[in-house]
Amino acid sequence: MKKTQNIFLVGPMGAGKTTVGRMLAKELKREFYDTDEVIESRTGVDIPWIFDVEGEEGFRQREILVVDELTQKVGVVLATGGSVVIEPQNRRHLAARGLVIYLKTTVDQQLERTEKDKKRPLLLQATDRKAVLRDIAVNYDELYSEIADHVFATDNRSIRAVVNDILSCV
Repeated sequence: MKKTQNIFLVGPMGAGKTTVGRMLAKELKREFYDTDEVIESRTGVDIPWIFDVEGEEGFRQREILVVDELTQKVGVVLATGGSVVIEPQNRRHLAARGLVIYLKTTVDQQLERTEKDKKRPLLLQATDRKAVLRDIAVNYDELYSEIADHVFATDNRSIRAVVNDILSCV
C-alpha cells in the first residue's frame, strides 16, 4: 500500500482537521472518517459523556480501537482527535499506514475556534482554557511532528487554501 492511499490529519483541537478533512475527501473522492464521530456513533453518546462516565482512560481505549480499525482501511481521509498522539500505538498506526498531515495552529486561534464549543471535555472542565491549550501545545507538538510527513499552518487561512496545500503533496 502506498502511503498516500490514506491521509491522516493530526493536530490540536481547533486546528480544522474535520473541516479540512471533509473537503479534502470530497476533492479526492475518498471516504471521510472522524475518530470522535465514529466513537460517538458507536456508543450512542457524546465524548463528554464518555469522559464523565468512563474517564479519559475509557475514552482512550475506545480511541485506540477505532484508530487501529480505521487506519487499516484503504483510500480514506481520517481526522483524528487532538490527543490521539499520546498513545504510542496510535502514533505507530498513523505513521505506518498513511500520509500524516499535521495541521498546526496557535493557541489564540484555538481559543477563537473553540470558544462556543460544548463538546471538548478537556476544555469544559478547565477554568483557564488558554492554559490548557498552551499545555497541550507544549506537550503534543513534538508528538505531532514526530509522525508528520507534512506540516501546514491553518491560522487565518481558508479551508480551500489548506486543502490545496495538502493536494500539492499527494
